[in-house]
Amino acid sequence: MELEKILFGVLRVMTPLGPRYLQPSFLQRAYLMWVFRNFKTLPVKVLSRRQQRLVEAMCDKNRFVSIGVGIEDSPLIGTLEQRPPISSSSLPQRRPSSSVTDSVAPFATNVRH
Repeated sequence: MELEKILFGVLRVMTPLGPRYLQPSFLQRAYLMWVFRNFKTLPVKVLSRRQQRLVEAMCDKNRFVSIGVGIEDSPLIGTLEQRPPISSSSLPQRRPSSSVTDSVAPFATNVRH
């Protein structure tokens, strides 16, 4: 079983949208097996900063495995209870849509009268 985990194991990440599965590299699998050596499920909060960066990097590189590609047969290394938060600096800047404010403004003036 341990040999199967190190060769073909996946990491399950529980997200608000449901479970997602990550396919780590060989070295990442070996490291994650050490992280999950005593527990099957861990919350992200208990991971060290280095371990959190590893999971974030795997998520950023889009190493997700599609459902139905033998995921049921893949050995599970462990489960993270939630995906690490994405830093706001990596998100693109959003500007307000003028079309929304223009369409809402007449309704707001009607309410005041």
